[in-house]
Amino acid sequence: MPVPWFFLSLALGRNPVVLSLERVAGPQDTARCSPGLSCHLWDGDVLCLPGSLVSAPGPMLVPTGLQTELVLKCYKETDCDLCVRVAVHLAVHGYWEEPEDEEKFGIAEDPEIEEPRNASLQAHVVLSFQAYPTARCVLLEVQVPAALVQPGQSVGSVVFDCFEAALGAEVRIWSYTQPRYQKELNLTQQLPALPGLNVSADGDDVRLVLDVPEEKRFGLSLYWNQVPGPAKPWWHRNLTGPQTITLNHTDLVPCLCIQVWPLEPDSVRTSICPFREDPRAHRNLWRAARLQLLPPRAWRLDAPCSLPAEATLCWQAPDGGPCQPLVPPLPRENVTVNKALEFPLLKGHPNICVQVSTWEKQELQECLWADSLGPLKDDMLLVETRGPQDNRSLCALESSGCTPLLSSVSTRAARLGGPLLQDVQSGQCLQLWDDDLGALWACPMEKYIHRRWALVWLACLLLAAVLFLLLLLKKNHVKGWLRLLKEDVGAGAAARSRAALLLYSADDAGFERLVGALASALFQLPLRVAVDLWSRRELSAQGPLAWFHAQRRQTLQEGGVVVLLFSPGAVALCREWLQDATSAAGAHGPHDAFAASLSCLLPDFLQGRAPGRYVGAYFDRLLSPDAVPALFRSVPVFSLPSQLPDFLGTLQGPAAPRPWRLAERAEQVSRALQPALDSCFRAPGTGRGMGPEAENRT
Repeated sequence: MPVPWFFLSLALGRNPVVLSLERVAGPQDTARCSPGLSCHLWDGDVLCLPGSLVSAPGPMLVPTGLQTELVLKCYKETDCDLCVRVAVHLAVHGYWEEPEDEEKFGIAEDPEIEEPRNASLQAHVVLSFQAYPTARCVLLEVQVPAALVQPGQSVGSVVFDCFEAALGAEVRIWSYTQPRYQKELNLTQQLPALPGLNVSADGDDVRLVLDVPEEKRFGLSLYWNQVPGPAKPWWHRNLTGPQTITLNHTDLVPCLCIQVWPLEPDSVRTSICPFREDPRAHRNLWRAARLQLLPPRAWRLDAPCSLPAEATLCWQAPDGGPCQPLVPPLPRENVTVNKALEFPLLKGHPNICVQVSTWEKQELQECLWADSLGPLKDDMLLVETRGPQDNRSLCALESSGCTPLLSSVSTRAARLGGPLLQDVQSGQCLQLWDDDLGALWACPMEKYIHRRWALVWLACLLLAAVLFLLLLLKKNHVKGWLRLLKEDVGAGAAARSRAALLLYSADDAGFERLVGALASALFQLPLRVAVDLWSRRELSAQGPLAWFHAQRRQTLQEGGVVVLLFSPGAVALCREWLQDATSAAGAHGPHDAFAASLSCLLPDFLQGRAPGRYVGAYFDRLLSPDAVPALFRSVPVFSLPSQLPDFLGTLQGPAAPRPWRLAERAEQVSRALQPALDSCFRAPGTGRGMGPEAENRT
């Protein structure tokens, strides 16, 4: 019974290179025989009646062996059935009988009796085939020339194509002559069954489950079934027993096929291509596709599988806009993967690109000749259309479409229509394509671009001359403005690069708020201010002495200044330190950076290293000028906020801004300090004042 093509394609596949089965074309049965023999297949089947054995009158041609081979009997390219080819091996058996009277009396042989002995042999060979529910018998007529008639010798074989059968069927074949001179030959064969093969999804992966018997050895192959062209093997293994194989989803393409076969002689291979409609496989196929350059003007699309796409040439302008398809005049062409294609161009151009697209969207685009012909050029592509009676029209391909030359629209091509037409007529444009329907011209635009830029440069030079004349007329005002700008920039750069370290004695909470207000105001100038109020965590971790050492070293290395803020408590600490340094060192809290710093400050003042590094300051109404210890008066000491301009100028160093700018900044700092000063003097129980009263309290 014929096997349906759907099941047969799963079992045998469609590619004769992948499979080891030969294809037999046409629906008719055929017969052929070895060289020297002649054979003929009787039309239609015959009755399967072997009959009784009879004696042979002389040498006879009889079958001596049967051999089978699986083939595909194909009616169309994709309409094939599994078929069993049978080869019958033949030999001459028996001898001519010698008459007894001739041997005894020496009577001469009759020529009429001698003639049959030198004649050719002819036999009718029957092939009987049974494969449930099919039964057939065919008759083969075979003739052997007299030269090959040698009793006991093989004379060749006759091959019959073919008996159709089903996968997994058991077939039985008999062969005998008619009439039957010997016992019939027989052969029984089990055709291979279809192995179980299941494909399922496992998240992003794909699982191949092969249901084969335990300990059964089989081969597994993954291949790309390319059409046209031979299959391309990708992966092959010899395995045993049931197996589950995992494929990554990125490996899937529509033409990826799976083939399984038992590791036995003459085995039939099961093949299935389950990813033809898988969207992931189609996406992976486009990702793997590559356009390749084949000089001089050919290209090839390399891909594992065939692609249902079209290709056309397009013109890519250097402004980055969309590539304009050249259709018409050049038609679209169906893509054949892995095959060189060439468009009918006379010349190559770097702006000519290839687009590969499906009916839904564009997938690939490459300007293939850019590497060999250089970067994109600012050329104008002119499309010439030729009609009957030598009618010609020219239009320029732009992003808005094909603009007719000498038209009234406001595009670059329309404005340059006349000159471009003259360029075509004078041969200054490169002809890319030409036939009876039209032509393509690439016209350089460099000279027009240079002309446009010349006008722009002329306008710039005229503007520069006018500005220069105005500068000459207003040179004094301009010089002053430039000087002020230079001073502001220099002062700002210097201020941003100057660091200030504030040291004070934490007399009470009100005074700490006042110090914090001063630090914030200086930070807004801007100055890079370091104060222990803003570094409590580091001060606790490192200790006051280590923190002061690190801040002092960094400030002085960067060209900054250390600011000593004197208060009644700070003056008292200085006097205690000068009188008894040992007792003063341990009498204050762990966060008092001023007390810890005195051991480092005093050597600088005693040895004359303080000027340029240190600055003193005190707040009005908190301390009189005479209260500052004489040792610290070797550096400038300022009263705040009355001497704020001088104080800020000293902090900012040689690049301090002009006096009027310093006055503005001092006013800003004074306004920032005033609320803290008022709060400090209104605080109950402070009892603070100026001059001798403060000194007496120390």
